[in-house]
Amino acid sequence: MQKTSLALFTTASLLLGSFAAQATMLSGFGGDAGYGELAMDRNDDGSSNQLDLPFEINYFGNSYDQFFINNNGNITFESSLSGYTPISFPIAEQPIIAPFWADVDTGCDSCGEVYVGSPSDGVVAVTWNNVGYYDENSDKSNSFQAVLIDRSDTGAGNFDVEFRYDKLEWTTGDASDGENGLGGTPAQAGYDAGDGENFFALPGSFSEDILDLVSSSNTGEDGVWRFAIREGALPGATPENPIMPVVVDGGWSFDFNVNANEQVFIDPDVAVGYDYIVDQGPNIRTVTLPIGFDDDMFFIWLWNGVEWEQVANVAAGTAYDFGIDGVDRFRVTGIDISNEVDPTDTTAFVTGLTFTEDGNVTMRQLPIVEFVPGPGASVPEPSTWLLVLVAVVLLLGSRKRSKSAPSTLLPA
Repeated sequence: MQKTSLALFTTASLLLGSFAAQATMLSGFGGDAGYGELAMDRNDDGSSNQLDLPFEINYFGNSYDQFFINNNGNITFESSLSGYTPISFPIAEQPIIAPFWADVDTGCDSCGEVYVGSPSDGVVAVTWNNVGYYDENSDKSNSFQAVLIDRSDTGAGNFDVEFRYDKLEWTTGDASDGENGLGGTPAQAGYDAGDGENFFALPGSFSEDILDLVSSSNTGEDGVWRFAIREGALPGATPENPIMPVVVDGGWSFDFNVNANEQVFIDPDVAVGYDYIVDQGPNIRTVTLPIGFDDDMFFIWLWNGVEWEQVANVAAGTAYDFGIDGVDRFRVTGIDISNEVDPTDTTAFVTGLTFTEDGNVTMRQLPIVEFVPGPGASVPEPSTWLLVLVAVVLLLGSRKRSKSAPSTLLPA
């Protein structure tokens, strides 16, 4: 297949921060719609030529400097992909990044088109702009992007993936048993290493709830989802690259895949302490708390059926083992108010957890929030509780997961 350099699509040398924006989507880098040049002619189930990335990425241990843009809402690295009905991840031997894998149809004049732009050496943006669904339907349309960002400043081959959703009105093409763009087999969003082990699907995949991606996020900005790929691994493998929460009304939620006794790092909202409560699934085996808070000592409490009972003082960075059977709940205190931890800061307190076995886990997290009076206040108010729902779904079953690269989060 003829190889086409992505440099041919470069219309301006711009920095990421200088992009204009149509709602959540990056724009302002040339072409008739502001999203660069057309990636392919109008089609159904087609793909671009093989394109050159302006930087090399390390995607789960495989290096790529070329990719394909597929009309049906995804990009691939080994070969093009014409599949129009999404297949549940993992997919063998097909590394894929899919902001919205469904039966996109750009065949009609009013169906919208697919664009690609490389506004700087470190950014590639693929845009599905006002695209319709099979069979040449444009009564509903979707606009979304996949953005790859070079992060070799943090290590060779490291990069970020952004999914940006401006408008989602349909989920399913007619050939996927959809009717008027809905029902049947709805779209899937996420990414897959193609190794049968490492993958991540965004919340709502394979349901009509996928339309909610425009109003939800793991960045705090509605419609913008960001994932860091470091040393070929998904977030959660190291405390430097923790799993970030999905932002929902009133709090945050987490969803990630693990093996028994596999440590993953999560970065939840904090204040002066936490309760961690498992409602369903395997117990928590160990917890490792972060360094950098006062004397780096914390208190561990267990519920005795009547009240919380302090059981240990734990040094930061040291795994505390609850025993072979684990526990379904515990409390951490000892975060002094002098740290001024912002309860809305999702990058404040990286916590490592392991579980007693593989399985499906649903858990809640209840941050303990201390009110700190401002100048002139004479008496501090009592501590209050801010409920943060954490839905952790560990979809393992018979599927193996890499111990070095657990999948990231998604809410139930």
